[in-house]
Amino acid sequence: MSLYFDQTAKPKISLPLDDTFRPAALWNRKFARAVQSLKKGIPLAVAVERGDGSLSTFKTQVFASDHPLAAENLFYAEKLVKMLLWTRGGYKVIVGGSKEVGEHIRKVYSPRGRRAFDADFMAGVYEKPFKVIITEARKVPPAKEKTVALGRHLDGCRIGFDLGASDRKMSAVIDGQSIFSEEVVWEPGKQTDTNYHFHEIMSALHRAAARMPRVDAIGGSSAGVIINSRVMVASLFRGVPQNLFKKLVPNIFVRMRKEWAVPFEVVNDGEVTALAASMSLKINSVLGIALGSSQAGGYVTPNGNITGWLNELAFAPVDFNPDAPVDEWSGDSGCGVQYFSQVAVIRLAQKAGIELPPDQTPAEKLKFVQELLAKGDSRAKKIFETIGCYLGFGIAHYADFYDIKHVMIMGRVTSGDGGPIILENAQNILIKEFPELAKKIALHLPDEASRRVGQSIAAASLPLIKKGKRGK
Repeated sequence: MSLYFDQTAKPKISLPLDDTFRPAALWNRKFARAVQSLKKGIPLAVAVERGDGSLSTFKTQVFASDHPLAAENLFYAEKLVKMLLWTRGGYKVIVGGSKEVGEHIRKVYSPRGRRAFDADFMAGVYEKPFKVIITEARKVPPAKEKTVALGRHLDGCRIGFDLGASDRKMSAVIDGQSIFSEEVVWEPGKQTDTNYHFHEIMSALHRAAARMPRVDAIGGSSAGVIINSRVMVASLFRGVPQNLFKKLVPNIFVRMRKEWAVPFEVVNDGEVTALAASMSLKINSVLGIALGSSQAGGYVTPNGNITGWLNELAFAPVDFNPDAPVDEWSGDSGCGVQYFSQVAVIRLAQKAGIELPPDQTPAEKLKFVQELLAKGDSRAKKIFETIGCYLGFGIAHYADFYDIKHVMIMGRVTSGDGGPIILENAQNILIKEFPELAKKIALHLPDEASRRVGQSIAAASLPLIKKGKRGK
């Protein structure tokens, strides 16, 4: 018997355009029930440590090594570690409780293992060698989390920006009110010269500045991993040769800060998604999910702060089908980017029988499908219904790793008629498949303007303007 190929893990509700989807949330719950019902479980504890010494620890149970289903432990643990790395982040993984599981994790996350991309990515983010430590479950250290307040400053004349892989948004904000916003389609990932990125962003900042009497502060969000306003990894710069990336990219926003000589803060775009939800709805315990050129995630804690977690949900696995679509960057299958972004729209358009213009950019293809939806095309509707189903199962999976009472979805994919369709189908999945979560978690969709530029406005609130330090 194999839990992995057991068809009872198939959703009760058929997805309009994807009958092969095998939700991680269902598989993990089935695994946990099997361990508990057979009373053959042994403890498994996994901790991931970040560069600042903070730790996240996850405790669970797996089958005893002599149990016939013990082989399933390896698949379960591999996906668990991957989820912890991309939600929490870490250069060090501590596995306690099962030596077989520990050795498996060490092997697959080695330089030649199938998770080598993940290990190399984490080493780059935290600028430390990636390592796996094997120990006893009782010796795995307890969680040591850190949280900080984020943004919510709206005084003065501010500029906020949001940089995605397909479009960028810029807003001029005076005392919390947006007086100017623009959206520009671009393709930064194809550019090899960082001068392109620098001057495109700077020119947009100047256009926003021209609408205000002065500039007191600038806040921004960007796709990728941003630590202390430094770009550690980002799809926006994928075209830049690695040797030039290390030399020119990490401090690109630091250079801008020096030129503007005002408070200038940049964070991960997912964090600003969650911040926008928390600010606009006055809520906490919120997971923000931006469905744009890729998928971004951010989290606001029950007390209104953010963590030092990575929240790179684009790389987090949500589909356990071995033949799930593959992410072109990481080379792994079933990752969030294929289900919660314009990539999903384009992929599902083919299944829906929609022929997309080959000479269009991904952003233009998304707009093409959205225009079909606005005209009442039933094929286009099925695309957004399917994404909504994905989202319902995705939220159930994320709920195992985040304490969430609210989920805010934003981003270009949610624009127009597609957003309400996605939200309705996600809610339906929670009601039918996870009724206990449907009672606990509220789903939110901002108004159209906020869906498209809300992140750039929230980003403007990031920097603190010190008293007496107004711009000129």
